Amino acid sequence: MAPAPAPASVAVAGGGPAGMVLGLLLARAGVEVTVLEKYPDFLRDFRGDTVHPPTLRLLDDLGLGDAFRRIPAGRMTSMRMRIGRRDVTMGDLGRMPGRYRHLAMVPQWDLLSLLAAAAQAEPTFTLRLSSEVTGLTRDPAGTVDGLTYRDAEGEHHLATDLVVGCDGRRSAVRDAAGLELVESDLPMDVWWLRVPMAPEDEADAVVARFVDGHVVVSMARHDYHQVAYLLAKGTDAERRRGDVGDLLRVLAHEFGWTEDQLADIRSWDDVRFLDARAGMVRRWRAPGVLCIGDAAHPMSPVMGVGINLAVQDAVATARLLVPPLRSGTLGEQDLARVERRRRRPTRITRAMQDNEHEHLVRPALEGRIDDRPLPAFVRAMQISPRLSGILTWLQMSAVGHEPTPSWARAASRAG
Repeated sequence: MAPAPAPASVAVAGGGPAGMVLGLLLARAGVEVTVLEKYPDFLRDFRGDTVHPPTLRLLDDLGLGDAFRRIPAGRMTSMRMRIGRRDVTMGDLGRMPGRYRHLAMVPQWDLLSLLAAAAQAEPTFTLRLSSEVTGLTRDPAGTVDGLTYRDAEGEHHLATDLVVGCDGRRSAVRDAAGLELVESDLPMDVWWLRVPMAPEDEADAVVARFVDGHVVVSMARHDYHQVAYLLAKGTDAERRRGDVGDLLRVLAHEFGWTEDQLADIRSWDDVRFLDARAGMVRRWRAPGVLCIGDAAHPMSPVMGVGINLAVQDAVATARLLVPPLRSGTLGEQDLARVERRRRRPTRITRAMQDNEHEHLVRPALEGRIDDRPLPAFVRAMQISPRLSGILTWLQMSAVGHEPTPSWARAASRAG
C-alpha cells in the first residue's frame, strides 16, 4: 500500500493584514506556515487602518477582541460630507444590525502586532522579518515548489508546497508567477499627512469635502487627524513645484485648523504620496501559487475597504485550503475554488468604488461638482436614517463575509 501523502507546507509573502490573518489561521489548523515580511517591523505610516465590522467579529472569534479593544482607537459611526455647497451625512452605522455598529480606526501596525503575537504562539508558525521575496522556483513540470528571498545574510531558498502572494499592489509573487494585472482607470492619486488634534476637535469625526478643485478627507485618530488629500492622477510632481502653503490654506479653510496645528507641515517632505492603483489579475493562481488581497486585486483607497476585503480573502483561503493541505492532496482546482469564491465580492466592491469615483471624485477634481445633482446613492441615504443604515449595512456586506473556521475559534480551542 502506498504511503499517505505528507501534509503540505505554505509560504506567505507579505506580513500585511491578509498575510498575518492567513498565517494565523493556517497555524491554528496545524499547517506549517512561514510568513515573510520585507520590512524589519510593522511600523509604517499611512497604511489603511479602517477596520470594518466583519473583521471585528473575526477578532472576537479568534479570541483577540478584548486585546484589540485595548488599543487606542477612533470610532466612525457616520461621515459628514460637503458636496459642493451641500452638507450631507452618510452611512448611519448606528442603525446596522449586529454587535458592531461602527468602524474602528487603529494604526495598522497595532493590528498586525496583535495578529503576529497570536500566530507566534502556534508551534507551526514562523515569521521572518527583513525577508524580501525575490522570486519563485519551479519543479520540472513547471509547478511552483518554493520561493527565493533576501535578508541581511544574503539570498535564500525556501521549499514549500504552496506560495500565497499577500505582498500588495506591487506584488513580486504576482509578477514572478506571470499573473497579468488588468489595471483600472483611476482619476486620482493621494497625499497623506497628519495634523495634531486640538482639545476642542471631535475625537471620532470623519469629515469629507468634495468641493470644486479639491477632495479631502479627515479621519480623527486617538490624538491626531489622518488626512487624505486627493489630487488628479499624475499631477504630483507638478503640484509639488508650488508652495506647500497652498495645501495648508485649503486644509485651514475646509476644517478650521489653526496655524499651530498645521505648523509641523513645513515642506513637501511632510506630505506622503500614494500612487493609487486598482485592478484585478485575470487569474489569481497558477500551479503551486495563489494571490489574494491587493496582490490579486489592488483597490482604490476610496471607502477604506482594502483591509477588510483582503482579510475576508484570507479567511476564505484558509477555510477552503486547510482540508487538502492537511491531506497532502492540494491541487490547482483547490486554488480555483478560492478565486471563484472571492471574485464576486471583489467585483461588487470595485463597482461601488467606481461609482464614487465617477459621481464624486472626478467631478470635484475637474471643478464640476456644483453643476451636478447629488449622486443617487447619496440622495437615497438622505431619505431616512433607517434607510441609511440598511444601505450602509449592504455596503459593508459587499466584501463577502466569510465564516470563521471552527478549528480557529478560541472557544473550540479552549474546549
